Amino acid sequence: MSQSLFLVTLVIDDYDRAKDFYCGALGFDCLQDDVQPDGKRWVVVKPKGEDGAAFLLARAANDRQMAAMGNQTGGRVGFFLKTDDFARDHASMLAKGVQFLEGPRHEVYGTVAVFSDPYGNTFDLIEHATG
Repeated sequence: MSQSLFLVTLVIDDYDRAKDFYCGALGFDCLQDDVQPDGKRWVVVKPKGEDGAAFLLARAANDRQMAAMGNQTGGRVGFFLKTDDFARDHASMLAKGVQFLEGPRHEVYGTVAVFSDPYGNTFDLIEHATG
Protein backbone atom coordinates (compact mmCIF):
# COMPACT_ATOMS: atom_id res chain seq x y z
CA MET A 1 0.00 0.00 0.00
CA SER A 2 1.20 3.52 -0.78
CA GLN A 3 -0.24 6.64 0.82
CA SER A 4 0.79 10.27 0.99
CA LEU A 5 -0.60 13.52 2.28
CA PHE A 6 -1.05 15.63 -0.83
CA LEU A 7 -3.45 18.46 0.05
CA VAL A 8 -4.07 20.58 3.17
CA THR A 9 -6.88 23.13 3.47
CA LEU A 10 -5.98 26.68 4.49
CA VAL A 11 -8.91 28.94 5.37
CA ILE A 12 -8.50 32.38 3.79
CA ASP A 13 -10.64 35.50 3.34
CA ASP A 14 -10.00 36.22 -0.34
CA TYR A 15 -8.76 33.90 -3.10
CA ASP A 16 -6.75 36.52 -4.98
CA ARG A 17 -5.11 37.96 -1.86
CA ALA A 18 -4.02 34.50 -0.72
CA LYS A 19 -2.88 33.48 -4.19
CA ASP A 20 -0.83 36.69 -4.48
CA PHE A 21 0.94 35.91 -1.21
CA TYR A 22 1.61 32.24 -1.79
CA CYS A 23 2.51 32.48 -5.48
CA GLY A 24 4.01 35.99 -5.44
CA ALA A 25 5.82 36.41 -2.14
CA LEU A 26 6.61 32.74 -1.50
CA GLY A 27 7.05 31.67 -5.13
CA PHE A 28 4.65 28.73 -4.98
CA ASP A 29 3.17 27.31 -8.18
CA CYS A 30 -0.56 27.63 -8.80
CA LEU A 31 -1.65 24.13 -9.81
CA GLN A 32 -5.35 24.89 -10.17
CA ASP A 33 -7.69 27.87 -10.08
CA ASP A 34 -11.10 26.71 -11.21
CA VAL A 35 -14.48 28.36 -10.60
CA GLN A 36 -17.03 25.97 -9.13
CA PRO A 37 -20.76 26.01 -10.03
CA ASP A 38 -21.61 27.59 -6.65
CA GLY A 39 -19.22 30.52 -7.25
CA LYS A 40 -16.47 29.18 -5.02
CA ARG A 41 -13.04 28.53 -6.48
CA TRP A 42 -10.81 25.47 -6.26
CA VAL A 43 -7.40 27.08 -5.80
CA VAL A 44 -4.42 24.79 -5.22
CA VAL A 45 -0.90 26.15 -4.63
CA LYS A 46 2.28 24.21 -3.96
CA PRO A 47 5.90 25.00 -3.17
CA LYS A 48 8.27 24.35 -6.04
CA GLY A 49 9.78 20.88 -5.96
CA GLU A 50 8.68 17.32 -6.37
CA ASP A 51 7.79 16.27 -2.84
CA GLY A 52 5.42 17.64 -0.26
CA ALA A 53 1.79 18.59 0.01
CA ALA A 54 -0.09 21.44 -1.62
CA PHE A 55 -2.56 23.89 -0.06
CA LEU A 56 -6.20 24.16 -1.02
CA LEU A 57 -7.03 27.84 -0.46
CA ALA A 58 -10.60 27.78 0.86
CA ARG A 59 -12.47 31.04 1.39
CA ALA A 60 -14.21 31.19 4.76
CA ALA A 61 -17.95 30.73 4.30
CA ASN A 62 -19.25 31.59 7.78
CA ASP A 63 -18.35 33.20 11.11
CA ARG A 64 -16.92 29.98 12.56
CA GLN A 65 -14.53 29.59 9.63
CA MET A 66 -13.58 33.27 9.78
CA ALA A 67 -12.75 32.87 13.48
CA ALA A 68 -10.46 29.89 12.72
CA MET A 69 -8.58 31.70 9.97
CA GLY A 70 -4.94 32.11 10.91
CA ASN A 71 -5.28 30.03 14.06
CA GLN A 72 -5.86 26.59 12.63
CA THR A 73 -3.08 25.13 14.80
CA GLY A 74 -3.93 26.93 18.05
CA GLY A 75 -1.01 29.35 17.94
CA ARG A 76 1.69 26.77 17.21
CA VAL A 77 3.86 26.76 14.11
CA GLY A 78 1.69 24.71 11.81
CA PHE A 79 3.63 24.47 8.58
CA PHE A 80 7.23 23.72 7.68
CA LEU A 81 8.70 24.95 4.41
CA LYS A 82 11.88 23.08 3.53
CA THR A 83 14.49 24.83 1.37
CA ASP A 84 17.80 23.85 -0.15
CA ASP A 85 19.16 27.40 0.31
CA PHE A 86 17.99 29.24 3.42
CA ALA A 87 19.91 32.47 2.72
CA ARG A 88 18.55 32.77 -0.82
CA ASP A 89 14.92 32.13 0.13
CA HIS A 90 15.04 34.21 3.33
CA ALA A 91 16.44 37.23 1.40
CA SER A 92 13.89 36.81 -1.40
CA MET A 93 10.99 36.53 1.01
CA LEU A 94 12.12 39.59 2.98
CA ALA A 95 12.40 41.57 -0.27
CA LYS A 96 8.83 40.58 -1.14
CA GLY A 97 7.47 41.74 2.22
CA VAL A 98 7.12 38.43 4.05
CA GLN A 99 6.86 39.08 7.79
CA PHE A 100 9.44 37.12 9.78
CA LEU A 101 8.73 36.86 13.49
CA GLU A 102 12.37 36.25 14.37
CA GLY A 103 15.81 36.33 12.87
CA PRO A 104 17.46 33.20 11.49
CA ARG A 105 18.78 30.82 14.09
CA HIS A 106 21.04 27.80 13.86
CA GLU A 107 19.81 24.64 15.53
CA VAL A 108 21.26 21.13 15.52
CA TYR A 109 18.79 20.16 12.79
CA GLY A 110 19.52 23.18 10.56
CA THR A 111 18.90 26.87 9.94
CA VAL A 112 15.38 28.09 10.70
CA ALA A 113 13.24 31.21 11.04
CA VAL A 114 9.52 31.61 11.72
CA PHE A 115 7.36 33.69 9.37
CA SER A 116 3.65 34.31 9.07
CA ASP A 117 1.22 34.56 6.20
CA PRO A 118 -1.25 37.49 5.96
CA TYR A 119 -3.74 35.52 8.07
CA GLY A 120 -1.45 34.77 11.00
CA ASN A 121 -0.60 31.15 10.15
CA THR A 122 3.00 30.51 11.14
CA PHE A 123 5.64 28.63 9.19
CA ASP A 124 9.19 27.52 9.79
CA LEU A 125 11.51 28.16 6.86
CA ILE A 126 14.09 25.40 7.29
CA GLU A 127 17.29 24.31 5.61
CA HIS A 128 18.22 21.00 7.18
CA ALA A 129 21.77 20.49 8.38
CA THR A 130 23.87 18.19 6.23
CA GLY A 131 25.27 15.01 7.63
